[in-house]
Amino acid sequence: MSVEKYLKPEVINQIKRLDLRAQFVVKGFLHGLHASPFQGFSVEFSEHRRYAQGDDLKDIDWQVYAKTDKYYVKKFEAETNITGYLVMDLSSSMGYTYQQTLTKFDYAVCLAAALAYLMVQQLDPVGLVTFNDKIRASLAPRSKRTQLANLLTLLSKAKPDGTTDFKQSMQQLAAMLKTRSLIMVFSDFLVDEQETLDALYRIRHGGHDVILFHVLDEAEVTFPFRGLYKMTDPETGDELKIDGDGFRADYVKQIEAFRENLNRECRKSGIDYVPLDTSMQFDKALLGYLLSRRARG
Repeated sequence: MSVEKYLKPEVINQIKRLDLRAQFVVKGFLHGLHASPFQGFSVEFSEHRRYAQGDDLKDIDWQVYAKTDKYYVKKFEAETNITGYLVMDLSSSMGYTYQQTLTKFDYAVCLAAALAYLMVQQLDPVGLVTFNDKIRASLAPRSKRTQLANLLTLLSKAKPDGTTDFKQSMQQLAAMLKTRSLIMVFSDFLVDEQETLDALYRIRHGGHDVILFHVLDEAEVTFPFRGLYKMTDPETGDELKIDGDGFRADYVKQIEAFRENLNRECRKSGIDYVPLDTSMQFDKALLGYLLSRRARG
């Protein structure tokens, strides 16, 4: 429990200040790295050694981790710091929760804050963009310590509202990018799938790296609704009455196909895809970010 308590959404929800939430998540994540046991693995490369506290996270060989579930460092030549953009969907659908302690938006904001904390700690420039039907706010990337406070202030003030125009927003974002960047998108992607992919392809083909953090509510993945149930679209207000028990199997099949297709199509273009729901510990998203960084090292 010593590590998990830092990473559980229901625990994080008890911390009201976003800066402390970010530090709490990162502390738990790093503690998990430090506690990783060294047991019985024949390291493939002589340059590898066990990860030790104080090592740069960017030197961890995540391919070895994927095979062994253990952390090893492989030394590389110094890497150029990459410019990162946290791109946050603040449309109304992100404000949904069924019975979790955090909405999709709360969950995404906490992850974004933790990533910002990690990036600033490693002197990587990081900026922020929020959008719904268009870009609503932006903060240019910086690596100074003061950037974290500015970024967290903007995140804290953001509220989910309005409809989504993912294509338009990504076109605006693409026009803003002047140097090769790492684009980290936090969204439920409950919009036209092909338009989503086309917009992401445009950014990727512009020479940028892209990570999708696909954040759904736990109920949107498991569909726990029973009996007759009235569902309301948070962005359009449209209502639909369904038989939860009769609809569940088809729904779960469709949501699984939706995520699998996004994953497959993203991989074809070298876009990283991290499926999440609001019941998951926060370390999965942080690992997704670090795996992407290591793969591009």
